[in-house]
Parts: sequence; structure tokens; C-alpha cells
Amino acid sequence: MKNKTRNGLKAAVIAACLLGMGLAMSQARAADDDEMSGIHAGDVLVRLRAISIIPNVSTSNTLSALNVGVNNAIVPELDLTYMIRDYLGVELILGTSQLTSSLGNLGGVNVLPPTLLLQYHFNHQGRIRPYLGAGVNYTYFYNNCLNVGGQPISITNHSFGPAAQAGVDVQVTKSLFVNADIKKIWMRTDASLGGAALGRLDIDPVVVGLGVGMRF
Repeated sequence: MKNKTRNGLKAAVIAACLLGMGLAMSQARAADDDEMSGIHAGDVLVRLRAISIIPNVSTSNTLSALNVGVNNAIVPELDLTYMIRDYLGVELILGTSQLTSSLGNLGGVNVLPPTLLLQYHFNHQGRIRPYLGAGVNYTYFYNNCLNVGGQPISITNHSFGPAAQAGVDVQVTKSLFVNADIKKIWMRTDASLGGAALGRLDIDPVVVGLGVGMRF
């Protein structure tokens, strides 16, 4: 519980810093913005990021007794944003990763967590554009290789949960920008062994990303 609270506080601090830096930088650079800057309704933004997935795990029943955890992972992520207004966009996040047990001998499982977010973009006409987003996540668990002593661990394959986001885009050229982003995603699964319930695993990762993007 202490680790969960600590991770939550870290995520909140990072999000606040991202937003604060973006707003401060956007005000400082407002006078230097020109016609190459800004995003507008109808624009499509494509971002490619390297992301660090930091699970914020909680468990129940037997999983708690075993102190089951989930390791961090670093993977690529692709997202597409369509601007429905100058300041409002809809983002679809695509990526996949393998989550492994921190116990080291339980194996792992792949996750596909497409996430849909509604974003509000501050300073949309500027070169430095912080944003906030909120939406929904669907997670599909596949390639389940979890096991105990050779006996497979069964899990539920589907999870729905909310997602929240903060980030900033910094325009470099007319079409190219760099991006920093942090997300909180809520996902969970139930585990069983031989038909006997082992408990619930809430993964609920914080996802920190850096990348580049193109505006079309």
C-alpha cells in the first residue's frame, strides 16, 4: 500500500511538472510563434514514443500471500490524434508489451491495451502546447505463459478501465514536433489455478513516454 501511494504521488508530481513547464514555456515563447506553429481542427497528429511502463500493483487472496508483483517494461508506442476543434482532439493509443512476474518463476503474459482519450490542448496556436486527456482503456491479455510448477495459471482475458493523461508537444519544424507524456491506466485480471481462485491482480500502470511526432 505504501508503494502504491508513493507511486501515485510520483505520478501526480510528474504530471503537474509537465503541465507547469509546458504552460510556462508557452507563455515565454508566445511572442516568437509564427505561421509554422499551432494545430487546428482537421489536423492529424502521429506520435511515436518510447515508453516506460511502471506497474502500480495491488493483489488479493493467495496472490497477496505470495507477494506477486509485475516488473517494469520499456516498449515502443504509436498514437494517432485527430483534432475535432482547434483545442480539442481525440487520441487512439496503440502498443503491446509483455508483463512478467516479479517472483521470477511464474512466467509472463502479453497485453494489448488500446486506449481512447479526449484531449484538451492549451496554447494550440503556439509552438509549445501542453495538453490534458481522459478516456477509457480496453486491455486484452494474450500469450499467457503464467504457471506454477508446470501447471498453467488461468486469467481473465479482458479488462476495461479509465485512463488519464498529461503531456506537452514542442514544435520543431512546420510538421515535426517532440513530445513528453505521462499516462495512468487502470487494468486488472483475475487468476485461478486448476479451477481454484487465486485472487485479483490490479496492474494500474503509470506510463511515461518520450518521442517525436508529425502533423498532417
